[in-house]
Amino acid sequence: MKKKVLKEKISILGCGWLGRPLAISLIKKGFTIKGSTTSEAKLSEFQEVGITQFLISIDYLTHNISTFLDSEILIMTLSSKDIEGFKNLICLIEKSAIKKVIFISSTSVYDNSDKIVTEESETLPIALSTIEMLFKNSTHFETTIIRFAGLFGYNRKPGNFFKDGRKIPNPDGFVNMIHQDDCIQLIEKVIEKNAWNQIFNGCADTHPTRKEFYTKCTLDIGLKLPEFEEVVQLQKKIISNKKSKEILGLNYQYGDLLKLNYGTL
Repeated sequence: MKKKVLKEKISILGCGWLGRPLAISLIKKGFTIKGSTTSEAKLSEFQEVGITQFLISIDYLTHNISTFLDSEILIMTLSSKDIEGFKNLICLIEKSAIKKVIFISSTSVYDNSDKIVTEESETLPIALSTIEMLFKNSTHFETTIIRFAGLFGYNRKPGNFFKDGRKIPNPDGFVNMIHQDDCIQLIEKVIEKNAWNQIFNGCADTHPTRKEFYTKCTLDIGLKLPEFEEVVQLQKKIISNKKSKEILGLNYQYGDLLKLNYGTL
């Protein structure tokens, strides 16, 4: 009889818009998942879908989280930019069973550029870049950083991003976006391929102009045509997803942004 291979225990710090569906997907694949939230109201929801629930705030690490960190892999899907909070967290991780970390970052660490932006491109001196470096510098665990472009999918519809008469700036600039499902498959590919100590950009294949993209997104959900600001400074930044395809074999499900129906996503 073939022996069943036990999969790693995974802790997800921040089970919100991305972390919760990621947890559900990983549970279906046989992983044991611990998940955290800052909202007591969400704890019962975690239990219903099989997530072992924890109430944790990165900004107030005043209690013992050793049980939460008793896993092989830690995935962080937080939006916090609290450098001191992450320093405290890293000290706790270094004393825990965690051996591998996936830190979810953002392509906002890159400056605007007329060149194609890759993982080797220079980053801005902002809080998020500092936090990335804190994880990369630790020798107690392996860290892979994933820099996601603008997030969309399900209840996060780009057509709603500019409402109440807000004008959309930089209409001739390019958009860099990624669907929730592609975020999840990229994270899962890192685990599957053991792609540690890496940096990956996560972004759709195409980069329409902001005018093309937001016009389509708005019309698809039945709203009137958006208004755009006059061009003051042309900002163009195109994020390359080439590395994620070559190393992880990733095929972006929502790669062509102008072929999607944003009313049904």
